[in-house]
Amino acid sequence: MEGTPPTAVINTRALTKHYGSVPALTDLTLDVAQGEIFGFLGPNGAGKSTMIRTLLGFLHATSGSATVLGRDVATESVEIRRLTGYLPGGIALYDSLNGEQVLDYLADMQGRTPHRRQQLCDRLELPTSVLKRKVRDYSRGMRQKIGVVQALQHDPELAILDEPTEGLDPLMQQAFYAILDDLRREGRTVFFSSHVLSEVERLCDRVGIIRAGRLMAIHDVGELLARRRRRVTLRWRGAAPDPSTLPGLEDVQVDGNRLIGTLSGEVAGFIRSIASPNLDDLTIEPASLEEAFLEYYASDEGSDEPQRDGR
Repeated sequence: MEGTPPTAVINTRALTKHYGSVPALTDLTLDVAQGEIFGFLGPNGAGKSTMIRTLLGFLHATSGSATVLGRDVATESVEIRRLTGYLPGGIALYDSLNGEQVLDYLADMQGRTPHRRQQLCDRLELPTSVLKRKVRDYSRGMRQKIGVVQALQHDPELAILDEPTEGLDPLMQQAFYAILDDLRREGRTVFFSSHVLSEVERLCDRVGIIRAGRLMAIHDVGELLARRRRRVTLRWRGAAPDPSTLPGLEDVQVDGNRLIGTLSGEVAGFIRSIASPNLDDLTIEPASLEEAFLEYYASDEGSDEPQRDGR
C-alpha cells in the first residue's frame, strides 16, 4: 500500500543491558527497515557486540524489549537464530574439521539448505582445495571468509554481522561489499557493526552512532554526508578576493593567491557564486562520514539525547 512505512525487521524499545553496576546498553530505541543495510558505528567497547548478542538471545536484557523478524528476543531467540545469518566478531571455528565440514555442520545446526554456498565461495575465492584443508591451517583472512559464507549460505532474510571485514584483504573486502550490494537489491536486510568509517559510508543506507552504550544519532548516510563541512581550496590569478564575498565559506585562511576554508552550504550555489575568469583552480574534498563520527566522540560536551532522521 502506497505510503505504508517499511516493515521493521529489528525493533528495540528502551533496550538496556547492565553487567552488575556497569551499563553496556542504555535505553536504546531503534528500528531497522526491511531491505536496508544499517550500519552500527562505534569504537571498540561502545556496546555494538552487546547489542547484537542481545538481539540474538545470547544475552538477556536488563530492561526494555526487542523483536527480530517479528519475534521476541526474550522468548523466541532459538527461532530468531534459525532464521538469521550471524557472523560473530572474532569467529572461532573447529580446528579439527576442514572448511567444508565446518560449513556443513553449521548449516545442519541451522536446519536450512545452504544453496548460496557455492556462489559465495566462488566470489570469496574459496575453492574446493581450500575447503578440504583443516581449519587449523587457515589464515585469519580465510577463517573470516568461512565466517561470512556460513552466515549467508542459507540466504537469510536478515544478516547480522559483527565487524565482518576484519581480517579480509582489500580485494576480498571489495568482493564482500559487492555481495552486500546484491543482497540489498534482492530485498534482504543487513545489520552490521563496524568501526571502519569508510565501509559504513560505502555500504549503508542509514547509520546509528553509539557511544558508551547510548545511541547518539541515527542518520540517513546520504543526507548526513550532504550536510558535512567540506574542505575547499581556491587559487586565483592575481590577488585573492575578500573572503567575505564568498558565501558559505568559513574559517578562511589566505595564503598569497590561495584561499583555504570550509564549506557548510550547498556546493552548486557556492560554485555559481565564485565563477570568475580569475579563478585558476578549485579543489573541494568530498564530505566524509569521519567528521560526523568525530562530532560524537571528539568531546564529551553536548546533550546525550539521540538525534534521529525521523524514520
